[in-house]
Amino acid sequence: MSRNDLEELSSAIEDSARLIGAPFSRDQVWPVLTAYGDAVPNAMIAFRVATDARHEGELDCRISLPADADPYGVAVAENFVTETGHPIDSLLADIAKRCPIDSYGIDFGVVGGFKKIWAFFPQGDFQSLARLIDAPSMPAALAGNAEYFARHGLDDRIGLVGIDYDRRTLNVYFGELPEECLQRDNLLAMHREIGLTDPSEQMLRFCAHAFGIYATLSWDSAQVVRLAFSVMTPDPLALPARLGPRITHFVRNVRYGVDDPKMVHAAVTSTGEEYYKLQSYYRYRPHMVNLESSPDAGAELA
Repeated sequence: MSRNDLEELSSAIEDSARLIGAPFSRDQVWPVLTAYGDAVPNAMIAFRVATDARHEGELDCRISLPADADPYGVAVAENFVTETGHPIDSLLADIAKRCPIDSYGIDFGVVGGFKKIWAFFPQGDFQSLARLIDAPSMPAALAGNAEYFARHGLDDRIGLVGIDYDRRTLNVYFGELPEECLQRDNLLAMHREIGLTDPSEQMLRFCAHAFGIYATLSWDSAQVVRLAFSVMTPDPLALPARLGPRITHFVRNVRYGVDDPKMVHAAVTSTGEEYYKLQSYYRYRPHMVNLESSPDAGAELA
C-alpha cells in the first residue's frame, strides 16, 4: 500500500480518536499500519470505542488480514509481542493446525498499541469445543467449562477466536445461537452459573436480540471471565442501551461508514458494571463479520 494511502487511514484514525477525546499517538499507530500495510487495500477496517473505565480515552482499530498472512510472526518481528514462554506464544499456531482459517485480524489502540490477533473460521463452518480443547496451549478453563457451553447449546458453534496478547486472555465467539439461548431465564442462568451478576432489565432486552456471544477466558482462572452479547444495527442509538455521552457523540459525528451497520457488544463485569462497545466501520466487508446473521440484524430494536 502506498504511503499516501496509509497516511489517509492514519488521519481517519486520528479524526475518530478526537471524537472521544483519545490522545492520538502516531508512535503507536504508524508502526502497526506499516507492518501490516500490504493487507490494508482489501481489508475490513473498523474503529471501536467502549463505555467502561478501562477503555476510557482509547480508540481501538481492527484490520482484517488474508488467510496466508502471518500476523503473529509480524507482531514478534516488529516487537509488538514479546515471547516469554507462556502458552499464549503458540496458541495461534496450535489453532491453525487444527482448524481451517478463512482470515485473520489484528487490533491495536491509539494509546495502547498492538493488542490482539483474531482467527476467523470459514463462513458457516463452525468449529467445535472438542477441536479447540485439543490444542495443548489452550487455557484449561475452556475444557473446564465445556459442560457449561454444551448445556447452553454452544459447543459446536465457534466462528472465531481472539487472542489478547496485552491481557493474556482468549475470546471464543459463538454464532447461530439456539433460540432458547436468548430467553430471559436462560440468559440469567448463563450469568449466574459462572458467578456473574444478573444483567439489568435493560441489558436483558438487549441480549435477547443478539446474533452472537463471546466468552473470555484466561490461563489464570478456571472460570469464564466474561460473557458479551453482540448485536448488529444501523442505528445504535435506537437500542435499549445507555451508550453514554462519549459513544453517543461518536455515533453522531463519526465521518466514516455512516451508512454501514454498527456492531454493539454488551457485557457485565465481575463487579456488576455493565458496559457497551461500539464498532463502526471505516471500510465494511460483510463476509468478515463471521457471526453476523444479516446486515440488518437488530434494525427493529426499540
